Amino acid sequence: MSLRVQLLLLQAVIVCLATLGTGVVAASLQAQAIRDAYQDRMVAVAQSVARLPAIRDAMDDVDPAAVIQPIAEVVREASDVTYVVVTDAQGLRYSHPDPARIGERVSTDPSVPLSGEIYVGTQTGTLGQSWRVKVPIYAPDDVSVIGTVSVGTLESTLTNDFLSTVPWLLLAVVGSAVVGVFGAAWVTSIVRRRIFRLEPAEIATLVEQRETMLHRIGEGVITVDESGVITVVNDAATRLLGVPEAELLGRPAAEALEPALVDVLDRGEPEGSLVLAGERVLIARSTGTTVDGARAAATLLVRDHTELHAALRDMDGAQSLTDGLRAQAHEFANTMHVVSGLLELDLHDEAREFIAGAVPGGAMGSGTTRPLLGEFELSALLAVKSAQARELGIGLEVRDEAGRHERADGESDHDLVTIVGNLVDNAMEACALGDRIVVTAAADEASVTVVVEDDGPGVPETLRERVFIEGVSTKEPAAPSGPHRRGIGLALVRRVVGRRGGSVALDSSPLGGARFTVRLPVRAGVRS
Repeated sequence: MSLRVQLLLLQAVIVCLATLGTGVVAASLQAQAIRDAYQDRMVAVAQSVARLPAIRDAMDDVDPAAVIQPIAEVVREASDVTYVVVTDAQGLRYSHPDPARIGERVSTDPSVPLSGEIYVGTQTGTLGQSWRVKVPIYAPDDVSVIGTVSVGTLESTLTNDFLSTVPWLLLAVVGSAVVGVFGAAWVTSIVRRRIFRLEPAEIATLVEQRETMLHRIGEGVITVDESGVITVVNDAATRLLGVPEAELLGRPAAEALEPALVDVLDRGEPEGSLVLAGERVLIARSTGTTVDGARAAATLLVRDHTELHAALRDMDGAQSLTDGLRAQAHEFANTMHVVSGLLELDLHDEAREFIAGAVPGGAMGSGTTRPLLGEFELSALLAVKSAQARELGIGLEVRDEAGRHERADGESDHDLVTIVGNLVDNAMEACALGDRIVVTAAADEASVTVVVEDDGPGVPETLRERVFIEGVSTKEPAAPSGPHRRGIGLALVRRVVGRRGGSVALDSSPLGGARFTVRLPVRAGVRS
């Protein structure tokens, strides 16, 4: 059964049941209203007859019925009741619609009105079952009861009066049901249009696919409504942003997200823009929150660029290592040619001195195998950077002033590798052919200090405070936005240093260029 038929039938059943219930209640109220109206009329008639002076005076006559019967019949016909019966204190009738019953004792108990009370109820008498009222007749002193007046209407009359109203009631009920069914059909049509005429199975499939797409893909998805409030967040988004879902859902995007992400979200970036979220480098895309000048719902897509960025850096490092090894092999071949020539000329002492003066490790080596700041990875990084700088015609000098500084737990401090790698890359991009870069490492029991300085153009004083802000760079931008956006490395350095509780400062170097000074507290497990 289609959803349209189900909705229509369910609503039709509800409407019919509600209408039927309303009709039953209305019929009950109508029947009670008819009964109440007859009761009010009978009470008024009975009390009026009981107070008539002619009735009271006739009670002492030799033939009371001769006076009372005509009066009772006139009143009965005028008030449209079935009977008006007047009795004495012994219950003997003085009036009755059937004159043959006059002088007989009433067939029902008269004790209630004879006690001075008013009786209202249904009883069966000589004319049949009737709804009746009985009131006392008081003597002129208004104290003693000298008789009763009973006024009644047959139950069949009440039933006939009620049945006369039933057709109109049924018409109203049926009309309401018909209007309700047509209204249900209209509501069903509206609901179907709003759910794009999909069936329940199709809706369930769409929901399952949506949940699968949102929570199993690696790309982060964040959706905001027209007010800028976050309405949808998938698992990848919480992982990439490092923020629990509960702290994102229902909050304004301007408060919950990084300013760079909010900028991409508002501006709209279909091609993607490189942004920094925490310590992660992300590519963010957005549909934009403004359409034709009006606020609109928008979706922000974020993809992790950190691993790709690291892979590209590793590839650059491997290329630099290859170039360095090629240069080392070339230098070693030249050395062998010089030694061979000196031996051919029998210049043995000169050959021995030349060999002794050669630098161990060639183009890739520095003559020592001691790790810098206790980090072999850091030493390897700087060895590759030295070879890369040599290929660019830039001098890279490493000064180890830390002495013996080793990690007791044998673990690598990847934060140092990240910091030094970004600072050296930044310096190499700023330097030109013939420039010089100096990396100085120092340590004590409390902190580790790394200084990276160069004799390049330096950083203008007006930018020194802003150069650590994401997107700010002294170099020509590759593009205003996109995956090659500049101004990421130094911002990442500041965030890593801040997380470690350290500091980073920028000033002018005695060499003539810029000098970056990083101080990090010594981590647990490090000894100097």
